[in-house]
Amino acid sequence: MKVLVTGSSGLIGSAAVRHWDALGADVVGLDNNMRQTFFGPAGSTAWNLERLLSETKRFTSHAIDIRDREGVFDIVQKTRPELVIHCAAQPSHDKAKDIPILDFEVNALGTMHLLEATRQFAPDAVFCHMSTNKVYGDAPNELPLVELEKRWEYARPEDYHGIAETCRIDQTLHSLFGASKTSADVMAQEYGKYFGLKVGVFRGGCLTGASHSGVELHGFLSYLVHVAVNGKPYTVYGYKGKQVRDQIENSDVIAAFEAFAANPRPGEVYNLGGGRENSASVLECIDLISKISPHQVRYTLSDQNRIGDHICYISDLRKMKSHYPDWSIRMDLETILGKMIEMEEAKAR
Repeated sequence: MKVLVTGSSGLIGSAAVRHWDALGADVVGLDNNMRQTFFGPAGSTAWNLERLLSETKRFTSHAIDIRDREGVFDIVQKTRPELVIHCAAQPSHDKAKDIPILDFEVNALGTMHLLEATRQFAPDAVFCHMSTNKVYGDAPNELPLVELEKRWEYARPEDYHGIAETCRIDQTLHSLFGASKTSADVMAQEYGKYFGLKVGVFRGGCLTGASHSGVELHGFLSYLVHVAVNGKPYTVYGYKGKQVRDQIENSDVIAAFEAFAANPRPGEVYNLGGGRENSASVLECIDLISKISPHQVRYTLSDQNRIGDHICYISDLRKMKSHYPDWSIRMDLETILGKMIEMEEAKAR
């Protein structure tokens, strides 16, 4: 089997590389470490690439920029993959305002290059597109909420499971990142529905794991663990630190891709996060770190929330589970944090 992974040195991309390499596939990765361009040296994924090259058997890496149409077309034509895992992106909604053209070129145009290359040279391939819950903009904030001691919570019983794929994506404040990813999301759907490509769109909640190069502008849980282990200060932006996120570990994301690849539904959209069971506020995550480790988070609360930020976001996973009943969240939040702390402690030694 031939698998093409973009963003192959990143969190989800590297997990995909390891997974399909272990299954004996020929895995080709595209990653030019643009995360370092976005976030500086702390965001570099070079360390993860080194690990991948040492741990895998059939993986090759190419420093191709997905904005390079000829480069993307050439690698897809030569590889003719049976499975495409598209994870490359500018991932920060805060950073996008400083680099709006670059953000759009990477997220929207880069996705277009990959979709069209797949249509031309690998039309039978399954294409898993890693989208984001930011396509909903701030529409989820319109749900009635109640304020609890340490978190915001949905006020109505019918919202208990969280945000479904029916949430609107227009007439909301997205951030420029959310808008560029919405463009890619809709185009990916179109290649599935219009051309019949086996495209699945996965709108990620908080994607996380020990391989995440988290920075302040992206990778909330990873960065929180980093500051805890290294004794750095942390600023919580807005909502009293009670904003809720649902965390999904990278292996559960890969399991969702694998389920879709086995039975693709062209043009379908799935919300993919940790769901109700892995939801927690920033304050609750801080408490959990101190509960399971000797580390404390020195934090301050800022009244200024991030533009377009979600107050309470939990991914409704019922559609994904109904289409793929063998898939479920396997790694709970405490286990995720434990693995991340262990990895960060190893780096700090």
